[in-house]
Amino acid sequence: MNSMLLLLVMGVAAGVLGAILGIGGGMIITPVLTIMMGLDIKYAIGASIISVIATSSGSTIAYLKDDMLNLRVAMFLEIATTVGAIMGALLVGVFSPNFLYVLFGFFLLYSSYNMIRKLMDKKGEKVYTGHDPIVDKFKLSSTYYDKAEQKQIDYSMKNIPGGFIMMWAAGLASGLLGIGSGAFKVIAMDTIMKMPLKPSSATSNLMMGVTAAASATVYFFNGSIRPDIAAPLAIGVLVGATIGARLMQVMKPRIIRMIFIPIILYMGVQMALKGFGVNI
Repeated sequence: MNSMLLLLVMGVAAGVLGAILGIGGGMIITPVLTIMMGLDIKYAIGASIISVIATSSGSTIAYLKDDMLNLRVAMFLEIATTVGAIMGALLVGVFSPNFLYVLFGFFLLYSSYNMIRKLMDKKGEKVYTGHDPIVDKFKLSSTYYDKAEQKQIDYSMKNIPGGFIMMWAAGLASGLLGIGSGAFKVIAMDTIMKMPLKPSSATSNLMMGVTAAASATVYFFNGSIRPDIAAPLAIGVLVGATIGARLMQVMKPRIIRMIFIPIILYMGVQMALKGFGVNI
């Protein structure tokens, strides 16, 4: 019973954080299950995959209803992520994992530096509204109502090829290293494509659910998903994601960025050190 309650509480916390930041919540669930509860990493990853699907399901409904999610961008960029994930799975063993951990680790550190610069900018969050031929062709620009600012925000994007390549790299990292790529997805949209942070997070949640659903079947058939672990987690995550989706819409982008920066800093340091053989 105590384990069940712990899983439910952990699921709620992971769901809230995952829905707000668009990172899925796996980075909370996997360490807690393995370190605190002594669960085999195989079952922890299986439960984490289910929690990502639950986060996506719980938050996406709210984001779609409130037009926070950019469905066209999600489907367009999911092509790159899927191709990258398949290539990554096929290339396992070809590239040195240590080199890739260092490469992606330093990229996250550089991205956190860019986010800190945005945070320190006294002019506040800038919304890009210019024109881009790819954005215009595929009608990727959109609008949403910001409940924190209490106004309608129209936005566009740029550097779509750069975002597409970053999404491909995120999929590649996921396939090669078996890591979640939610942080990379948010960075691709927010930092590279200049999409506002709130729609970036909401769109990342949908994309992570699609990717996780594809890999969940593999984990299910190889016996890595234990219902006694995954079920209470999923219930907690679903509740947490619904709460998180509501919270995110009334939070200022600056606050979301302040939560996001320490997480990608930690992930960047962790990945870089892992590449050098140091585990934290």
